[in-house]
Amino acid sequence: MSSTLTISWWAALIGLAIAIILILKKVNPVYSLILGAIVGALLGGANLVQTINILIQGSQSVMGTVLRVLAAGMLAGVMMESGAADTIARAIVTKLGDHFALFALALATMVITAVGVFIPVAILIVAPIALEVGQRMNISKLSLLIALSGGGKAGNIISPNPNTIAAAKGFNLQLSQVMIADLIPAILALAMTIFIANLLKKKGTMITERDFELPSSSKSLQKLPTLKTALVTPLVAVILLLLNPIGSLLHINFLTNLNLDALYILPFAAIVGTIAMKQGNKIREYAAAGINRMTDVVLILIGAGTIGATITSSNLPEQIINLIKISHISGVLLAPLSGILMAAASASTSTGVILATGSFSKAILGFGVTPLAAAAMVHTGAIVIDQLPHGNYFHVTANAMHMDIKERSRCILYESIIGITAMVTATIIFGFLKF
Repeated sequence: MSSTLTISWWAALIGLAIAIILILKKVNPVYSLILGAIVGALLGGANLVQTINILIQGSQSVMGTVLRVLAAGMLAGVMMESGAADTIARAIVTKLGDHFALFALALATMVITAVGVFIPVAILIVAPIALEVGQRMNISKLSLLIALSGGGKAGNIISPNPNTIAAAKGFNLQLSQVMIADLIPAILALAMTIFIANLLKKKGTMITERDFELPSSSKSLQKLPTLKTALVTPLVAVILLLLNPIGSLLHINFLTNLNLDALYILPFAAIVGTIAMKQGNKIREYAAAGINRMTDVVLILIGAGTIGATITSSNLPEQIINLIKISHISGVLLAPLSGILMAAASASTSTGVILATGSFSKAILGFGVTPLAAAAMVHTGAIVIDQLPHGNYFHVTANAMHMDIKERSRCILYESIIGITAMVTATIIFGFLKF
C-alpha cells in the first residue's frame, strides 16, 4: 500500500455501516466485516491492489491478539470441560446460603467468568443452580437472570477473556493492566446487580416444576474436582498475571522486567490446573474444546482487523476529532460511546471491543486520553447493551432460564443499567479524574 494513500472519511464510514447492517441482517460477521472493508477502501479511492494491501495489513495487525486469544482458549477449555467452574459456582452458592441467594448467584457467575469462562457458558453452568434456589426461595426468573447476567458482566471486564485481551492489545497494554483497571467498575456493577435483582424478586414468572422437566442446559453428571484443585488453574493464572504490576508498584526490578505475557501464562496455568485435578490424560480434549470455542472469535478478529485498517487508513479519525472539538463535547466520551455502539451493533462484547479499538483507537488517543483510560472506558462501554436479540447471548441465556422472548426482553433495560454503572464508573475514574 502506498504510504501516501488516504481514504476518504465518508467512504470508510460507509464501509463500516455496510458491515454493521450486514451483521444485523444475520450475514456471517467475518464476511460482513471484510466486505465492508473492501467497499470502504474502493469507494475511498484505493485501487484493487491497494485494497488488498489494506486488508492484509489489517489482518496482520491483529495477529498478536489472535495468539493471546488462542492461549486463553486453553484455560477456558480446562475450566469448562473439567467441571472446575461447576465446582467453584456450587461452592460459592452453598457457602453463602439461601439468605444471600441472589448475591451468591451473582458472585458465582462473576467469579467463574472472571477466571476465563465465557459469559454465556458461565450462565449455562450457574442456571440450573439458580433454578433450584429460585424455586426454594420463591424468586422470579427475571430476578434470577438479572443476578446471573449482571454478575457475568462484572466478571467479564476483569477476565482473561477475548474481550479483555482485545481491549489490552488494542491500546498496547498488558492484559493484567486492563483487568486491574476494571476492578472497581466491576465491583460497583456487582453491587447494582444485587440491588436490582432484589427489587425484582417477585416480578415476572415464577419457577414451576415444569422448568425441571425441560431439557437442562447443564453438563451431564460427572465426578467434579474438589474445590481446592478446581481453584489451582485460576489462582496460578492470576498470580502470574499480577507479578509484573506488583513489581512495578513495589519497584522490584526482577518482577518488572519479567514480562510474562498472557500467551505463556494462560496455557501454563491450564496445564498446572489439569495436573492438580488429576486429569492430565484429558489435556488434549480440553485444549481441543477450548480452541473450538475461540475459533469464531479469531475469525471475527481477522475481519475486524480489515475494517479497522480501512478506517485508520482514512481521515475519519481526524474528522471525528474535529467534529467533537467543534461541538464542545468532551473527547473522553468517544471511548465509552464507541464501545457501546460497536457492541450494540454486533450484540457481542468481544466483537464490540475489537471493532471499537480497531476503528477508533487513533481518534480516542488523539484527545490526549491515556491508553489505559481508553481501554477501560471502551471495555466497560461494551457491556452496556451487548445483550440485544440479534446476538447469541440473548438466546442462550433465555434458554438457560426457560424464558420466552418477551420475558427475556424485559431484562435488557436492567442489564443496561448494570453496564452503565460500570461504564460511568470507569469514565469518571479514568476519563475525568485521570487516575
